Amino acid sequence: MLAFAAEGAEEAESAGISAILPDMMEFVPMLVAFILLWIILAKFGWPMFNGMLEKRENTIREALKKSEEAKIESERVLAEYREQLAEAKVQATQVVADARATGEAVKADIQEKARAEAAEMIAKAKITIEAEKKAAIAELQASIADTSINVAQKLIGEDLSDAEHRAIIERYVKEAGSFNGN
Repeated sequence: MLAFAAEGAEEAESAGISAILPDMMEFVPMLVAFILLWIILAKFGWPMFNGMLEKRENTIREALKKSEEAKIESERVLAEYREQLAEAKVQATQVVADARATGEAVKADIQEKARAEAAEMIAKAKITIEAEKKAAIAELQASIADTSINVAQKLIGEDLSDAEHRAIIERYVKEAGSFNGN
């Protein structure tokens, strides 16, 4: 049994090595086919494959270059927009300040006109009041003169002329007016 096992081991060993090593009758044609295939691929396949790789590399390089240019352009446009936005904010602030200043000027102008109109109305009212006061005083003096003439006629019992009565009354009114501070 031991001999049988040793013989089986040798056959397994030779079968294992022969399984790895090719048969020389098959090896030479396979080697020739491999070399021919390698030459054909090196002559025709590799340049085509290398051309495709270079083309792909150039396409990727151009895409990266374009994306970098687009990035730079977008950053430039963004900077312009930010600058325009800042200018718009400054202009808006200036417009608001100008409107506020204009509003204040209009308000001051309106107030000044109102004060002037009020002063003018007060002046006219004082003139009117003074004229009415003088008219009232003149009317009162005339009324007092008439009343005084009637009283004097009754007290004295004599008839004085109207001109005499008026002269006496006017003198009296002037004296009475000088006592009041007029």
